This record gives sequence, structure tokens and C-alpha cells, in this order.
Amino acid sequence: MKRVLYIFFAFAGLVVVVFFLSTGPVAVGPFLESAYFKTTMARVDSLKNSEFSATDSMYAGFSRIGITPGINYPADDVANGRFKVVPLAGFGARKGKPATGVHDSVFVKSVALKVGEKMVVFVGADLLIMPPNVTDSVVAILSAKGISRDQLLFSATHTHSSVGAWGPGFIGEAFGGEANPSIQQWLVNCLVKSVELAIGDLSLARISTGSFDAAGLTRNRFIGELGTKNPDFSYIIVSQIGKRRAVIGTFSAHSTTLGDKNMEFSADYPGYWERKMEVDSMDVALFAAGSVGSQSPSGKGDSFGRSKYIGDSLGIRLLTRLDSVTYQDTATFSAVTLRLAMPEFHLRLTTKINMASWLSNKLMPEPQNVYFQAVRIGKMIWISTPSDFSGELALEIKHRLAAKGFDAVVSSFNGSYVGYIVPSGYFYMDEYESKLMGWFGPTMGDYSMYLIRQLTEIVGK
Repeated sequence: MKRVLYIFFAFAGLVVVVFFLSTGPVAVGPFLESAYFKTTMARVDSLKNSEFSATDSMYAGFSRIGITPGINYPADDVANGRFKVVPLAGFGARKGKPATGVHDSVFVKSVALKVGEKMVVFVGADLLIMPPNVTDSVVAILSAKGISRDQLLFSATHTHSSVGAWGPGFIGEAFGGEANPSIQQWLVNCLVKSVELAIGDLSLARISTGSFDAAGLTRNRFIGELGTKNPDFSYIIVSQIGKRRAVIGTFSAHSTTLGDKNMEFSADYPGYWERKMEVDSMDVALFAAGSVGSQSPSGKGDSFGRSKYIGDSLGIRLLTRLDSVTYQDTATFSAVTLRLAMPEFHLRLTTKINMASWLSNKLMPEPQNVYFQAVRIGKMIWISTPSDFSGELALEIKHRLAAKGFDAVVSSFNGSYVGYIVPSGYFYMDEYESKLMGWFGPTMGDYSMYLIRQLTEIVGK
């Protein structure tokens, strides 16, 4: 009996020790005094001393490459994008099941913009996110060819029904299926080719930017009527002189009109918008998910009917404005990229208890190469973020910049992924966005907003 009790208490003691070694309280403290803040602000100061803008003629180039994989082949064929199985990324409830077919094709598209010696390339893909391991490989290849990370603005449509198998770690595979290096390499190849083709297509162009209210097509899913929503659909239209036209569009409603029961490839409502624009007016239409944190789609119908309703509605509203669009032959253009030093990385067990960093890294690799980016095109400032960025925080940015005469756009999924960036006051709520996806502590929202303000002041000079 004593031996049994000894074993029991020894085991219980071991459990307690393991628990305390693998967990800890959520750290609370002013980020302004942190080492990571001071490191990042030193980088901001460096950018202030080196940033410049150009006002000159605009050159633009576009590309459009299919990334709908072939499935049910006997072996993986990276060169031709054919694979034995390809899981759909987006919903953990699918449990990594493979796609069964294609409802509508998915693409990667790029729009290169150049003013003077300054060039950026918007790169958008019909994917859940822009996978960090994929973009890191893309950056390495393009950097060797003279195209730097600072020139690349990645984004994704955030469809929950596209190519998976790109996510390493337990959590990555839970949402995207078992990782497959062949699929990852194929995506890398497609992205690199897309950027190169867009740059190779550069031609003298005119540009127009704008936005319109699409409030009836989104809602606040986080705190309902207590919260606010970001209702603006924003766009950039570029028209090559005597050649082709492209549009970049962004909206903040989550691409979740299709639930986990759908097992076919689809770009969700952004795909319907892209096709509407490409059939009726544009040669290339690139959709970038906006500040999708807390923002869900709202519209008539179910499943693909709802996707079509939202996508077509956004397309029709933009198409009706094209006759009155005013193009500029020149543009004031500036861009800045800031690499962030980050707070400690923790997945959370409860609203107030973290897993230890070492255990969190076992479940999901800690995000690396984290950037905020800001691009000014005339009176529009586009902010690119590495997250599901809060629609409510985006509204604060939009209102602040509007007072200075700028139209602000905030997009998500720019090549790394740090979870959800939400208002700090929501951090301790027992909700998916705040608890399960809040990995960097209660001041991450405030830290992000402070840095974004610094960047917008640089490009808005």
C-alpha cells in the first residue's frame, strides 16, 4: 500500500512539475519599455533617415497564373502541378481530408507598379494565407535576382477552400492537412513566375484609386452589434497606355461563405469578384483580403449562391463606377518595410495561462520574418500586415489618415503569420480570435498600432 501511495504521489508530483515547466501566466507590462520595442524603434529611426518618395510617370505590369492542382495522379509531379492528393486548407473540422474536385479555378496574380526608381509588386493568391515557409523560399529566389523583400507585398484571398499541405507543425497541419514538400515547391515556383512575368510586363500606365461603401455585405462576428465593421471596398486600377488594364480590390469580410462540408477547390466570393471584373472589364483582377479580423460575410443565399451574390455585388458596384474614374498620368509614390522584433510567442491554454514558448514551438513553429509594410500611391496609403488584422483597428487607422487627407487600406496575410491582431481590450475574452489566436500578449494590438502610425507618417510626408 505504501508503495502504491509512493508511486501515486511521485506521479502527481511529476505532473505538477511538468505543468509548471510548460505553462505560465500571461505576461503583462508596458511594451514601450520592452527590449523588442526598442529594437524595432531603432529600425524605424533608420527608415526615417533613408526613406524617399518619387513623383513621376507610372509603369505597370500584370500576370495571372493558375494554381488549381491536378489531383488523383499516381505520383506527385511538381513541374506540372499534379499530385496524388491535395488537402483543402481552412477548417480544422475537415481533419486534413483531400479535395475531391474543382468548383472554380484558383490563381496567383501579380501587379507590378513602378514610379521613378521605386517599384513594388502586389502578389495575391487564392489561398487561406500566404504560407510563411513558401514566401521565405520565394523571397530567397527573387532576392538572388535583384528583387528584394521590400518590393513584395504579399496577400491572400483567405478562401477556406484552396490548396493545403503547406503548413508545418501540428497546428499548421490541423488547418491545412499533412505537409507535402512537393506541393510547397510547386507553389513557390508559381509565385516566383508570377512576379517575374509582372515585372517583365512593365509598360507606361495611368492609375486611379478609390473606395465605396459595401456595408450590407459584412458584419462584426466577434462582438456583434457592440462592435463596428469596416464596410469599405477599396481599389487600385491601372491602365497600360494602349494595352491592358488591371484592378486590385480589397474587402474585409472573411472568405467563409463555404463551410467545412465543401470539398472542392474554390476561391469563395473573391473568386466571383475576380471573374466578374475579368469577364466584363479587366484583364487581371487581384483580390487581397482586407482587415478580416472580426469581419464576416453577409449576404443572400447559401454556400456557392452566397459566394456569387457577394462577389457579383462587389463587382457590379465597381463596374458602375468605371465610367467616372479619373486616371492620373503621374503619381506620388513611396514605400517602406519594417521588420518587427516580437514579444514572446505563446499559445494559450486559458485566457490567463500560456503554454511555455518551447512547448508552443513544438505545436507550431514561431513566426519569423515578420513585417509591416506601407505604400503610398497618390492619396491612398496601403498598409500590409502579417495577420488576420482587426477590422476595428483598421477603422481607427482609416479615420486618423482621413483627417490628413489620405484614404487608408489595411490588408492581411503578407507573408508571415502572427495570428489575430485585435484591440488589446479584447485580449482576455474567451473567444477564438482573442484567446486561441492571440499569441503575442495583451499589448500586441497597441504595439502594432504604434508601429503602423510610424510607417504611415513616413510615407505620408
